[in-house]
Amino acid sequence: MASYNHDTIRDLIDGQLPWQSTRSIMSQYKDDDRFFKYIDILQEQVKFNDPILLPIGEHLYIVAKQGEPQGERVVKCGCGYEFGHYTSNWKLKAAINVRDDEEEIAEIYPGRHSYDPEWMEIREFICPGCATLLEVEAAAPGYPIVFDFLPDLETFYHDWLDRELPVETIPSPDL
Repeated sequence: MASYNHDTIRDLIDGQLPWQSTRSIMSQYKDDDRFFKYIDILQEQVKFNDPILLPIGEHLYIVAKQGEPQGERVVKCGCGYEFGHYTSNWKLKAAINVRDDEEEIAEIYPGRHSYDPEWMEIREFICPGCATLLEVEAAAPGYPIVFDFLPDLETFYHDWLDRELPVETIPSPDL
C-alpha cells in the first residue's frame, strides 16, 4: 500500500497534482492514516482552532468546540461562522438566495438551457460570515430545505477509524 506525505496530500486537495498522479492516488488503497492527514491539512486552512471531526462540504466542517460549551459538536464554515449543532440542518442558518424567476435563472442557465420556475427553483446557501457559496440545491417550489445527511460520528470513528471520538460534554439538542 502506498503512503503519501503531507505535502503530496495537500497538493492533491488543492488540485495541484498532474492528473496522472491524482488518478493514481485516487485509485489505490488508502493509507491507514489518510483521513487524519486530510484533517490536519484542512485544519491548517481554516480560520478557527476547534478540532475538525469531519468535513461535510468543501467549506463546512463538524468540529468539537473549544469555547463554551466546550466539546459541543457544531457545524462551522472555514471562516469560523458557526451554524449550530451538527444534528440540526445548518442550511436554516445560512443566507439563502432563491433563483425562482426567469431573469435570475438565465444568469446560470441562459436561453434554451433554462427551466420552468413553476416546476423548480435553485437555492443557494451562503455563509453569513464570509459570503462563501456553501451549497446549491434544486427543488420544487415549496419543497422543504433538504437536510443532506446526519453522520453517525461515533460509529465512523470507532468502527472505521479505530479511534474514539472526543466526548461531547453536552447532549445534542435534537436527539
